[in-house]
This record gives sequence, C-alpha cells and structure tokens, in this order.
Amino acid sequence: MGLLKDIGSWRRGAKLQRRLRDLTGTLVVVTGAGSGIGRETALAFAAEGAIVVVCDVNLESAQDTAALINLPASAGGAEAVFGGGAHAYHVDVSDEQAMTRFAETVAAHHGVPDIVVNNAGIGFSGTFADTTVAQFERVMNINFWGVVYGCRAFSPMMIKRGSGGHIVNLSSAAAYTPQKALTAYSTSKAAVFMLSDCLRAELLPHGIGVSTICPGIVDTNIVKTTEFAGTTAAEQLRNQTKADNFYRRRNFTPDRVASAIVKAVRTNKAIVPVTPEAKLGYRLSRFYPSSMRVGARINAL
Repeated sequence: MGLLKDIGSWRRGAKLQRRLRDLTGTLVVVTGAGSGIGRETALAFAAEGAIVVVCDVNLESAQDTAALINLPASAGGAEAVFGGGAHAYHVDVSDEQAMTRFAETVAAHHGVPDIVVNNAGIGFSGTFADTTVAQFERVMNINFWGVVYGCRAFSPMMIKRGSGGHIVNLSSAAAYTPQKALTAYSTSKAAVFMLSDCLRAELLPHGIGVSTICPGIVDTNIVKTTEFAGTTAAEQLRNQTKADNFYRRRNFTPDRVASAIVKAVRTNKAIVPVTPEAKLGYRLSRFYPSSMRVGARINAL
C-alpha cells in the first residue's frame, strides 16, 4: 500500500508540473544573472512572457540585465509579453542569510516564484596540490553552497503554495569529466549534480521538477575572472587570456544554453548536457567510465 501511495503522489506531482509548458505570466528567479548564461536565461524566460527577478553579486550588472528585459523588443529588449518585466537585486549567493532575505523579499514584493534558476558560479583552475584550503572553500561556497542556499530558501515556499514549480541547478560537464587541473571546480559541480538528483526525487510529490544543466565549453566571461592556483599575477593573466581565446574560438554562445534551460523546464528534463563535448562526456561517463579516468590525466589547455 505504501508503494501504491507513493506512485499516486508521483503521478499527481508530474501532472502538476506540466502547467509550466506555458510560461506566460510565470515568476522566474535567476541568480548570477548579471552576465553570461544567467543573463541570457533571464532574457529567454522574459521573451516567453515570464516576470523575471534577477540577482547578482554585482548589482549594476543585474540592473543592466533587467533594463534589457524592460526595453521594448523594437529597441533590442526581450519585452516580457505578460507585462511584468524584470526586477534586479544585489545578492551574494554564498551568504545563507542573504539568500534567505532575498527569498523573503521576492515573496513579499513579487510572489512565490514558479521557477528558480540557481546559476551563479565561478571558475577555478588548479591541481589539488596547488589549491589552498581557502581557495577550495571559496569555490565550494559559491558553486555548491550557493545552490544549496537557493534551494533551501525557495523550495519550502514553493511546497507550501502547493501549485508545483521547477528548480534549475547549473552544474557542468566537469561534474562527470574529471580533470586534474579542475579539482575544486569539478568537485563543486559534481556535488551540485548529485544534490539535484536527490532533490528531484524528494520534490516530485509536490509537483516541483528539478533539472541539472551541464554546459561544456561556452563563450562567457567566466574565464576572464577564473583564478589559476599556484601562479603569479602575470602567469594568471596569460592563462586567462589563453583560455578566453580558446572559448571564444569555440563560439558556443550562452543563449544556446538558455534555450536548453527553458526547454528543460517545459519538459521536466532531469539531466541536460549542453554542447557536443558535454553530451559525449556524459555518454562516456555512463558507459565507459574508465576512459574518463584516463582523460583526467591529460592537460586540457
């Protein structure tokens, strides 16, 4: 009887989540929306008719994203068709209290969100030996704990409302493609990957879907701010420039990731590798995991 009851709750939850096939008038929260994938995701949801609340550790960049959304389409903006537009806030996702206050502010001024996109994150390159404890903690605090805090701040109010919803967590192809020079970064993204799968099972009876987005090499400004462990300032600048040039030549733009995120919400897709190398890596990690361990020995750049 217990299993039958569970199956019934899963079916009701899945049915409830299907309302998000139409995004018109939904309320969407996007963290780290000042640039890159976060900005393009906010623009993509707004173009579907959503009301968007964006936040970033850089308030000015978040305001710029909101301004782009609030511009009419004829002037180059996304122009949310439902008339809600966008609203910007300053938030440091690694601060649990700040995330809690942000969620409370969103609920008080805009309502309980239908969709939460935990996108904020940083890049970091370095072997385990070269990475200090402080550097490792910073990567985990933003990339992993920032996602945890976002889920903890918003999921209870979404459950209480009782009308379902969706949480999107940005992981990475690095979550399942180990590299010796990305120890802290890969660890943080692998933690997000597993957190999301566990949370998806927990939230299903409440009609709240969870999608894990795993981009590969995407041309954003994250590389320009990536810290390289064990390097001098001059070496770090050279590494950032080299990596940025490589990502730019790759030319996989963040709007394509944003499109995948919107589709994932509509279809309640669990795992979404984005970019060809992310898709290939995901298949190899599932069927030929030993090949990934050999690949981890190779210097990526």
